[in-house]
Amino acid sequence: MISFQPSPNLHAPRLLFLGAHSDDIEIGCGGTARKLLDTYPTSPVLWVVLSGNEQRQNEARASAELYLQARDHAEVITAQFRDGRFPYDAAEIKEFFADQLQGFNPDVVFTHCRDDRHQDHRIVSDLTWQTFRNNVVLEYEVAKYDGDLSCPNFFVEVSEHGVRRKVHDLESCFGSQRSKQWFDEVTFRGLMRIRGIECAAESGYAEAFHSRKLKAF
Repeated sequence: MISFQPSPNLHAPRLLFLGAHSDDIEIGCGGTARKLLDTYPTSPVLWVVLSGNEQRQNEARASAELYLQARDHAEVITAQFRDGRFPYDAAEIKEFFADQLQGFNPDVVFTHCRDDRHQDHRIVSDLTWQTFRNNVVLEYEVAKYDGDLSCPNFFVEVSEHGVRRKVHDLESCFGSQRSKQWFDEVTFRGLMRIRGIECAAESGYAEAFHSRKLKAF
């Protein structure tokens, strides 16, 4: 488990958040994103959602605005790759990564888990690792019907206030998803509670990630 304490000897990290769909970033790492953005108000941020019709793109932008709060050095990109068809569009998505994202050179990348059973999620994770070979990559998790949750090895504690804020923003921003049986407070809070138990978080809640490579410096 880590905590974020700004140091005068470290620059504000460059942060890249990647999501295949309009709510993936917020579900997978919304609490962690808030902590980082609050701790490092001058951090350059690139927030990228790779698919969505007009309604879902509008939802993605509304949510990103809540997180980024019109901060300087922040950019939101919403692309229009075909939902559910990423394996067939992988070449075009890889070109997008190279042309639109690689030059940002982030210190930390938040992306989907490599072992996620959703085909779009897996492609995003694979392309993240191909594109950002020399960057720190943290893979977040998204609970779903496929039952692909495994054992993460990197935990970030989320306060009770952070949990409430994450749930509120998800429910208020993503109206198109409210009819889905899994899209509710019980799901979001429940997974964070389990991860909080696993890392003995004082608040009782945490978000978890897969960290496959970390470089010491």
